[in-house]
Amino acid sequence: MSFQIDIQNQADYALNADRLRAAAAIVLTQQTAEPATGLSVVVADDAFVAGLNRQFRDIDAPTDVLSFPADEPPVAEDGEPPYLGDLIIAYPYASAQAASAGHLLDDSLALLVVHGTLHLLGYDHDTPENRAAMWAAQADALTALNIPLAYVPALEEGNAHDHAE
Repeated sequence: MSFQIDIQNQADYALNADRLRAAAAIVLTQQTAEPATGLSVVVADDAFVAGLNRQFRDIDAPTDVLSFPADEPPVAEDGEPPYLGDLIIAYPYASAQAASAGHLLDDSLALLVVHGTLHLLGYDHDTPENRAAMWAAQADALTALNIPLAYVPALEEGNAHDHAE
């Protein structure tokens, strides 16, 4: 399927944009998103993400990933494909998180895209039932991407990421 996945690397960080696109595309494919569905992944510095976290979640700190869903459900307007929303990743924060856990940075960034894309699709981990469904969908995507499921506990330990609305 041909999805519209825009990667915006605000500071030319060392990352594999194709890997991030593939991570989002795997989730969209597995969740049977409409063809041409779009989303953006913005890779920014900690200060930018901390500002968004403060503005939208009243948390005065950076985090690894924030999800900003578009209007629910995504609606195509003027012939444009449906747009799910935006993921914002704090590269320095995510890089330090991967290094402290001994994980490959490309895999850790791909995990954040998988996790955030699931949030854009309406998944959440606010109850045990919702968490079980989200983690199952996340495990399917990580398996397809050959990312060890052992990376997920590191994501849970951060516990500061979330979706903003």
